[in-house]
Amino acid sequence: MRTVLLASACVVASASMPAMAEPVADSVTRDLPGLMETYRDLHANPELSFQEVRSAKIMADAARKAGFSVTEKVGRTGIVAVLKNGPGPTVLIRADMDALPVVEQTGLPFASTKRGTSTAGVESGIMHACGHDTHMTAWIETARLMAARKAEWSGTLVMIGQPAEEMGLGALEMLKDGLYNRFPKPDYALAFHDTPELPAGVVGAAKGWALANVDSVDILVRGVGGHGAYPQATRDPIVLGSAIVMKLQTLVSRETNPLDPVVVTVGSFHAGTKHNIISDQAKLELTVRSYSDETRQRLLDGIARVARGEAIASGLSEDLMPQIKVKEPHTRATWNTPEFAEEAIADLKGKMGADNVVITPSAMGGEDFGEFRRADEDHIKSVIFWVGGADPARLAAAKTGGPAMPSLHSPFWAPQADKVIASGAQALTLTALRLMPRPQV
Repeated sequence: MRTVLLASACVVASASMPAMAEPVADSVTRDLPGLMETYRDLHANPELSFQEVRSAKIMADAARKAGFSVTEKVGRTGIVAVLKNGPGPTVLIRADMDALPVVEQTGLPFASTKRGTSTAGVESGIMHACGHDTHMTAWIETARLMAARKAEWSGTLVMIGQPAEEMGLGALEMLKDGLYNRFPKPDYALAFHDTPELPAGVVGAAKGWALANVDSVDILVRGVGGHGAYPQATRDPIVLGSAIVMKLQTLVSRETNPLDPVVVTVGSFHAGTKHNIISDQAKLELTVRSYSDETRQRLLDGIARVARGEAIASGLSEDLMPQIKVKEPHTRATWNTPEFAEEAIADLKGKMGADNVVITPSAMGGEDFGEFRRADEDHIKSVIFWVGGADPARLAAAKTGGPAMPSLHSPFWAPQADKVIASGAQALTLTALRLMPRPQV
């Protein structure tokens, strides 16, 4: 009788427990051929910011097929896919969708030949030069994996396809359109971005600041024009502009703590029309990078002070002081919740291999993913992973004096997409599963 009872108990227990699923890595490997077809399609058919209609439909259709409830046109062209699976935390997983106005020069057989016109009215070639096609493809696989493994987790999964990351506007647009009012607000937010700075398939994350504040600043330097042979009768804006460019460097080298990284780059300097004419104005365009809001404001104030001070030193009257415009909205810095990032990295090291997961330094690039945390920063924990896309041999050669790796936004950037997609999907899926464990009965 006791033997029969024990046997019956074992049958009941085994019936209440989910069967052991295959490892996530094995599922991704099995799915990879189909995923690469999706990737090649997305790569060959890129769309500019706020024009991601086709890309959004591909993601929305895949999420619906997996069992998600999908809402389209959130934040203009964004999508939100929700899968509720019992009590537990809410996890947001984001992929960005937009491409860049770049003429592709990778030589890939499925290279983009698309052309289009941006919201600013500029016509150009279009390319996924920042790898968002790999992000979307890994997002689709993550949605499928999580839907297929519902027996392994409990909670709510909110997966979003975000438009216009390259403009720094898409996240704000989705939030403005009621992302956290119309849909479950997350406890955790996850994303990844491909990078040429890590070997293909290696996953990394920074603890704390991950990406920087990005400000675009225009300075109109004014002067008094005239004949190039009679400079004494003028106030030369090119000389003044040059002085401003040089003095701006001291904001970094002499006014900022060396342990607080910042960048002030003058990327454009336009003035004059002819050899022997001194112009009456020069136009400077700057990109300014920082991490904290306080440092950002100090830099912007410093730029205004330097421009005005150099103009006064040049003898300009008050009505000819430089005009400075800080373009808004700016892209705000992205913060990886330190303890959350550390836990995620430690967990992935154990599951993906210690050699395949690393801590990375902060970067001076910009990303609007941080807005999803900032919308409720006292509650939401977030992390954005880096996933390497560089050929390991080529990356090693570049670090020892060989040809430089193409950077993100380069017309030559072609990541090893299969490894980016596989590792990106694994990192997102494994982290989400860890955050939403099924309660033990």
